[in-house]
Amino acid sequence: MIEVNEILQTMQMIHEQHFDIRTITMGISLLDCKKSTDAETAECVYEKVTRCAGRLVAVGEELEAELGVPIVNKRISVTPVSMICGNNPLLIGQALDKAAKTVGVNFIGGFGALMHKGSTRAEECLLEAMPEVFAKTERLCGSVNVGSTRSGINMDAVRKMGHVIKKTAELTADTDGFGCAKIVVFANAVEDNPFMAGAFHGVGEPECVINVGVSGPGCVQRALMDVHGQPFDVVAETIKRTAFKITRVGELVAQEAAKRLGVPFGIVDLSLAPTPARGDSVAYILQEMGLEMTGAPGTTAALAMLNDMVKKGGVMASSHVGGLSGAFIPVSEDIGMIEAAACGALTLEKLEAMTCVCSVGLDMIAVPGDTSAATISGIIADEAAIGMVNNKTTAVRVIPAWGKKAGETVNFGGLLGYAPIMPVNTYKNDDFIGRGGRIPAPLHSLRN
Repeated sequence: MIEVNEILQTMQMIHEQHFDIRTITMGISLLDCKKSTDAETAECVYEKVTRCAGRLVAVGEELEAELGVPIVNKRISVTPVSMICGNNPLLIGQALDKAAKTVGVNFIGGFGALMHKGSTRAEECLLEAMPEVFAKTERLCGSVNVGSTRSGINMDAVRKMGHVIKKTAELTADTDGFGCAKIVVFANAVEDNPFMAGAFHGVGEPECVINVGVSGPGCVQRALMDVHGQPFDVVAETIKRTAFKITRVGELVAQEAAKRLGVPFGIVDLSLAPTPARGDSVAYILQEMGLEMTGAPGTTAALAMLNDMVKKGGVMASSHVGGLSGAFIPVSEDIGMIEAAACGALTLEKLEAMTCVCSVGLDMIAVPGDTSAATISGIIADEAAIGMVNNKTTAVRVIPAWGKKAGETVNFGGLLGYAPIMPVNTYKNDDFIGRGGRIPAPLHSLRN
């Protein structure tokens, strides 16, 4: 039972340390929307999304006012569109975008496919449509799962996603390739992730469900300032206690939102999601542990402990934890990461090492506009391999900035922030990516 006084204990976090509920995300199954034509399917999709999520924003605003807890985003995730589309996924993508605008949510996710073992004709059509769809829509996001520990890596899908990202960057060149900020390529994608751009409603989920993502890097940083210079045992315990408080608030908001909307409560995602605001940075947490700048030797160890303690504290606060749960390291969305990348302390290779122990992967990274599709596919393959071998979720959200070079800057505004364009290894990998086929699953995938 959650008591109101537990909420009162977090008031200082809210007013002084940038604590918020990052998102309330309603998951909606669209499996019953498939009709004989894509036009009919699109019409049914729009009707169902607007009917199910019609009160989502209003309920979120009610809870903000009553509890005094900021709820930054109200979002929707849907069944991967490849499961219901035919030859014209653009119609369904536009219907989803229109529905998101009608109900007033910030983003709607699910324009994607699960291709970790192969592809269907519908999935091939969806990939071909992705660049145009993300160039013509505003609030629609999507993801493609190209690998898993159980199935290996679908290198044909990896190759195609390099071209999808490159083409999307070209079609949205006037906004520094912003369309690519709405595409995530996963390995071991989870079905209940409330965070964009990778949220989708998995086939094992209920008809409709509420998932909540909490945040609070500033709370953790402030707590660590009180134990400055003390041993890591104390640091770990401090992070764990802070994560408990943060998650407890998320649990209350999630349960209350689900009750008012008349749908099941799904999970609380424990992730520390930063923003470009000062005092709301995962990088600053790592620096509070004793690093001069994120990227210095010891960064991966610090991030590993942070990620683990966030989970240990969170699972004591909620009976239903899921999603990605841990610490995010999106470059453009974290002022500390931005500063570290700009001065050269944080490189793409160091970020890749950090993804072995954080929540997801290479996130919101701007690269030169002339980066080849094969190089982008190689970055995706490397991240997928980390996820496959370590039995964890990894992802790539990389943004080729059309017409720009390393050292310049892209600016997306709001929570998506701005980022220095990071240099990329220029040695070619075309023959490697051109092989196609599947990289087999590792031996430890055989657990039955």
